Amino acid sequence: MFEKFFSIDSEKQERIIGAAVKEFALKGYEKASTNVIVKEAGIAKGLLFHYFNNKKDLYLFLYDRFSDILIAEFYGKIDWEETDLLRKLRQVTLLKFELMKKHPALFDFLRVAYEEKAADIRPSLEERNQGMTAEAYGCLFEHIDPSLFKEGIDMMAAVNMTVWTMEGLGQTLQVKMKDVSVEEIDQAAVLKEMDVYLELLRFAMYKA
Repeated sequence: MFEKFFSIDSEKQERIIGAAVKEFALKGYEKASTNVIVKEAGIAKGLLFHYFNNKKDLYLFLYDRFSDILIAEFYGKIDWEETDLLRKLRQVTLLKFELMKKHPALFDFLRVAYEEKAADIRPSLEERNQGMTAEAYGCLFEHIDPSLFKEGIDMMAAVNMTVWTMEGLGQTLQVKMKDVSVEEIDQAAVLKEMDVYLELLRFAMYKA
């Protein structure tokens, strides 16, 4: 679909991607200006729309590209043999922090995209998010050890409760850090707060 873009030299590709990421992460989809993007990238506006049909195509191209990069690295590093649900979730958080440090611009863009409300783009983002979330949860919870849980506890109910707790914490942190760049996030404080909830869940669900 984007053969014309991939046919240009890599340095020019990176200039366009860098300029677009910066503008979308700073202003969101609706307020982002393609005039600013082409000026920053040092190309003519006609060329941008030669590579991408419109602003929406450019935005979704970036979203898909960055999601693929992060998912590939994430799946390549996670310990799939870990059978403790709570340890695995903590491992996931640490891995996210590692990837944030490595790809701060990507995370800034994806974080803004997660909150994007523009009617023109939201349905496409939601469709992508639902697919990725279902796949991720399926992989993460595939090898959980049921013997860790207290007698009488429904393991899937416990998994759901844990996921909802972590999602709620994540949404709260998103609000708190709305105007903070990825590089400015106090990761130690986030992990400390998460550990409080994980310990409560461990006490409630696991055998002594």
